[in-house]
Amino acid sequence: MTTPSRLLDTIPCDDLHTCAGPDEALARMVDIYETGLEMLREDFDAFAAGRLQGPARRVVYPYLCAEIAPEDLAVTTSMAFGKVTQAGLHGTTVTQPRLFADYLMEQMRLLAENHGATFHVGRSRVPIPLTFALDRATAEVTPDRRGALRHAFALPNLVDTNDDIADGRRPAATEAITPLSMFPAGRTDYSLHRLRHYTATAPEHFQHFVLFTNYQRYVDEFVTFGRQAVEAGEYEKLVEPGDRITWKGAEPDKAPIAKPPQMPAYHLVREGRTGITLVNIGVGPSNAKTVTDHLAVLRSHVWLMIGHCGGLRESQRLGDYVLAHAYLRDDHVLDQVLPTEIPLPTIAEVQVALAQGVEDVMGRRGRALKEHLRTGTVVTTDDRNWELRMDTLAQRFNQSRAIAIDMESATIAANGYRFRVPYGTLLCVSDRPLHGEIKLPGMADAFYERSVSQHLRIGIRALEMLRDEARATTLHSRKLRSFDEPAFR
Repeated sequence: MTTPSRLLDTIPCDDLHTCAGPDEALARMVDIYETGLEMLREDFDAFAAGRLQGPARRVVYPYLCAEIAPEDLAVTTSMAFGKVTQAGLHGTTVTQPRLFADYLMEQMRLLAENHGATFHVGRSRVPIPLTFALDRATAEVTPDRRGALRHAFALPNLVDTNDDIADGRRPAATEAITPLSMFPAGRTDYSLHRLRHYTATAPEHFQHFVLFTNYQRYVDEFVTFGRQAVEAGEYEKLVEPGDRITWKGAEPDKAPIAKPPQMPAYHLVREGRTGITLVNIGVGPSNAKTVTDHLAVLRSHVWLMIGHCGGLRESQRLGDYVLAHAYLRDDHVLDQVLPTEIPLPTIAEVQVALAQGVEDVMGRRGRALKEHLRTGTVVTTDDRNWELRMDTLAQRFNQSRAIAIDMESATIAANGYRFRVPYGTLLCVSDRPLHGEIKLPGMADAFYERSVSQHLRIGIRALEMLRDEARATTLHSRKLRSFDEPAFR
């Protein structure tokens, strides 16, 4: 049925309908989106064949609005999401509703249960860019025709593609309607395409439980573990870069892909995306920021960093573990959007799972465990040769009580905090530059052979425990949410 006229005056969309519930709302979003994509395909085919006269038909994203009545505002849930602090209209544009179906349904059902929300779906006034809808569209157009393409179709508008909502700045154009989610459709589409580019795997393969590493040896171990786990029936399949898939009982495709990606991703797939994704982000905070900027739109349940670090304390030994409980942010890549004076809280469930993972895999308890696991501050630097500046860094390290240094962990934690994704860090001490143990080739090779397999198993064990926690929704901590949050997680 059509919504009351008072809503038509404020919601920025057309052909608005009130839906009977979340199921109907999702179905309508799918219909609007997929009908629009089919129109774009038809018009682009006509353009490529020289048959399109004038501009293509206007195709727009679906718009989802949740209406909360003042009498339904009060809610007693302790969950970190699925609730609002003010009555009225909460809206967002939506892309790829089939890809996000489980997420959309969960969020809408929570609002219906907590606030008796009424859902309205229509056609937004934001066009779907051709290049977001058809991956190969511009690649198939000759250079002399690209100018005409710009006049015929909508292309990405990067001026309006930003993180204003996530960073606490409500866009002026939406003052009458509170944002329903952190990522509007255009921002989401932008990241989905970037993920495919950087990782060489399709977004639909990404799982909700993510490991980041900075060494290829972890990837080799993960692939071996993944193939064994698939064969044992513990996971559905293993997806490697190039969307190469290993199924149970099938010979894995071991052929290298033609163009290795910058940050390859590997996915152990499980029902409901409850499997594990491993991303090799390489070395440095720039890559760490890039991949988490884009991965955030998939609304992961947790990000864990497992990699190597330099130990800063005399008592540490090679192979010991560092569980970060604070970060000294000398990476600088997020300073403009998240000032360094903003504290990054640890997430209790993640800390407990990582500590338990070390205990379970190493088989050590009590004092014997503490000899190999230490909690403390991790410094993340953007200078790989920080050792050459130790005369200027010594006081800073002392004042922060830092126990380890790396180049990625604080960046991942900061973006996790910024985008409300639970995060944690467990590093392995691979060298101690301040104490004469510098990472040289021969020593490094021997260390990696001993440590990588154990460290990876700890990370996987921690995610398995957090997977159980996520079912109870306790993993998504309220300490990551501000006082003026979008309702959707």
